[in-house]
This record gives sequence, C-alpha cells and structure tokens, in this order.
Amino acid sequence: MLEQHRRYPDHSPMTDQLDANAALAQRDLRHIWHPCTQMHDHQHVPMVPIVRGEGPWLIDAQGRRYLDGISSWWTNLFGHANPRIAAALAEQARTLEHVIFAGFTHPVAIELAEQLVQITPPGLEKVFFADNGSAAVEVALKMSFHYWLNQGHGEKTRFIALTGSYHGETLGALSVSDVALYRKTYAPLLLTPILAPSPDAYEAEPGESPEQVATRRLEAMRILLERHAHETCAVIVEPLVQCAGGMRMHHPSYLTGLRALCDHYGVHFIADEIAVGFGRTGTLFACEQAHVAPDFMCLSKGLTGGTLPLSAVLTTQHVYDAFYAEYNAGKAFLHSHSYTGNPLACRAALETLAIFRDEPVLERNRMLSAHLAKRLASLRDHPNVADVRQRGMIAAVELVADKATRRDFPAEERRGLRVYLHGLEHGALLRPLGNVIYVMPPYVVGESEIDHLVDVAVTGIARAVKDD
Repeated sequence: MLEQHRRYPDHSPMTDQLDANAALAQRDLRHIWHPCTQMHDHQHVPMVPIVRGEGPWLIDAQGRRYLDGISSWWTNLFGHANPRIAAALAEQARTLEHVIFAGFTHPVAIELAEQLVQITPPGLEKVFFADNGSAAVEVALKMSFHYWLNQGHGEKTRFIALTGSYHGETLGALSVSDVALYRKTYAPLLLTPILAPSPDAYEAEPGESPEQVATRRLEAMRILLERHAHETCAVIVEPLVQCAGGMRMHHPSYLTGLRALCDHYGVHFIADEIAVGFGRTGTLFACEQAHVAPDFMCLSKGLTGGTLPLSAVLTTQHVYDAFYAEYNAGKAFLHSHSYTGNPLACRAALETLAIFRDEPVLERNRMLSAHLAKRLASLRDHPNVADVRQRGMIAAVELVADKATRRDFPAEERRGLRVYLHGLEHGALLRPLGNVIYVMPPYVVGESEIDHLVDVAVTGIARAVKDD
C-alpha cells in the first residue's frame, strides 16, 4: 500500500484508511471536471482510477482488472499498451514530436495521407488532418459550405441530418446532431438542421424488413431534397450504425440510395465514419458494404488504435479544386488546429494500419462477431428485451419495461446505470447508452473474454430490470 502511495504522491495528509483507489479518486474529485458526467453522481458512483492497461484489460490502483467492453469510448482496436504502437511512438518521440503544419510538412504525415487514400473508397484523394472526431465534422461542414460559396452558391447554408444522429459536441457538430440529451441545453446557440427520418431497422412496421425500412426512408429523404436541395450543402450520416443515438442500425442499401439522391439533387454526402470505421462493422469502412464513396469521409477514434487524438477528413480532387486559386481570390480554406498533423499521432496511425496489413484482423473479427452473436441470442426471448442487434463488432440490447409495446423504462430510473455498476463489481466496463446495453470490445479479445462480457451483461440486465 505504501508503495502505491509513493507512486502517486499527494501534497496533502493521507490517512491509512484510504486505499489506493480511494486516494486517487479523492485527489481527482478535488480538481477535475469529467466529460459527459453529472459530477454529483460520484457521491455514490465510484470513480475508477486506472493505472495500467494490458490488451483488452484495464487495471486499477489495487490490481483489480476490468475487461474494456466499450474500447474506451470506441477508440481502442488492438489493446491497451500495444507493444507495436508503443515502440513506434517511442522511436518517433526521439525523432520529431511536433512541427507547425502550415508551410511545413513531415514524412510521417505524408505517408499516412498516402495510405489513407489507398485504403478508403475510390475518389477520395485529399486529406485534411485535425485533432478529434468533432473537429473532423466541423471541417467537413465548413468545407462543404465553403465549396458551394466558392462555386457561387452562397444560398446553400443548411445541412440534412438523420433523426437520432450524433456527430460530436462542438457547436457545429452538435448542430447536425439529434440526441436531445446533448443538444437541448445549447439549442439557442446551434444551427437548425433539416431532419430526415432515420432508416433505423428498429422502427420497422410489422412484417417490414430492414431493407424495406431503408427504401421507405429514402423516399422521405427524396421529398426533403426535392424541397430543400437549393439551400442544402450536404447530407451527413453515420453509415450503418447510429452509435451514440442508441446503436441503431440500418441496411446498407440506404447508403447506396442516398449516394444516388445526393448526386441527383446536387448536394454533398458526408460519411461520419469516426466510430464505425477501421473494421467495426465487419469491413474496413462501413461505406464499403454499400459500394459507395462519399464526398467527405470523417475518420478518428480507431485511426490511432486508441492511443492519441487524431482525425482526418478525406475529400475529392473536385472539392479541393474549388479552393485552389490565387491568394487574392480569397478562396483558401482558413481552418487550423495547433496540433494538426502531429507526428506522434500520425506515427501511431501508421502502425495501426500496419497491423491491419500484417495480421488477419477482419477475418478474426468475423469469427469473434459470430461467437458474440451466438452468445447474445438467448436474450432475444427475455421479457424486457425488445431487440438484440449486431453489425460486426458492435452489438446492442434494447431494454424496455414492456416487450409487447416496447414501452421504455422511465429515464429517471436509470436502469442502464445499474448494469454499469454491476459490470464494475464483476470486472467488466459496460457503459450503456440510456437503456441500451452494448458491447464494442477491442479486437484482441478472445472468445472466453467475450463470454465474460456477455455473462456480466446478462446478469446485469437481470439485476437492472428487477423492481426495487
């Protein structure tokens, strides 16, 4: 215990009654304001100090292990403290840690851009680097608007997004999001998007297939574009899975149809692959399953394997050409971040892509996905489960108060929080989205670890749905 205290020194008196976790939590809560958190909750919800990572496991200050069932907010692909990525970072840190990216460049960013162009859908030829997913969405929105402005169409100032969508929490990204929990407080500050009904297969009519839902929702999109294309810059979607909106999933044919509609009505198609890219849905990028190429593709999260913040927006030569002019024309895209193209982050991304090349990642993921589906199947008959859905390495269970009517549990009952707390007690990090219990593990899990996640989720659900 004293060793632990020496490793994490405090500048205030520490009593012997405090264990290593509690000591760190106490120090944390003195000064740190955590994201997406009502800090008052920590009067009864434990703060978990993690001091080490090992593959899919997180290890706290007392040596307790937690299986990272959500890849630390969907970022981690190849395990914590991955030795290949760590070695690459160490080498890069001894060579070049950062350099201004305006007027300067460096080999690591150049190589990463070249590789991203090679592996993303055809036609995406230009790469703009930023720091995180929200920043990438901001770049794509601004770039789309600015493209139309440079083309003499300044009347195009609006965006179409899907109901239930989530694209980030900076003001621009939040403007094209439709999750009330995040949006409602800041609504007076936000742009107003045009909302198209989601192709979410959970919203199917009786007897309707996911593909039929997609067809019906495409017709609704067509009607919106017929009315609003003249003022619309772009349609932005999360391909195949609307993640923060509840892991809602749709058929790939929706993306195929959307690409055709965007072409017909002259608006851009922005694919937000921040959460679903890099193998999450079964293919390297979700758009591949629809055989489409967007006008803008936003990437982040898994781009660096979950080690450092980095994002990229890929776009076409045609879009790039609309900004390429003499300085006095005033057409340059004047958007920047201090850490744009950071060499350390780019090097982590290159090593992540190398792992995809060197190892049968997607093939292994398909086997793991099949095992996950098999283990979750029994929940389909649970009286408080309305839906069990899966796309690749993303699976979700929809908890309801009444299966027949799909009546939700009241939000204030916080049933999902009960699953989270149960998970911590049993060595698993499960962080539900409301009453949607999901798993999105790192790709280095084994079948036994998937078994552990599902077992903990099942027993956590049984505990959560029980009336007090």
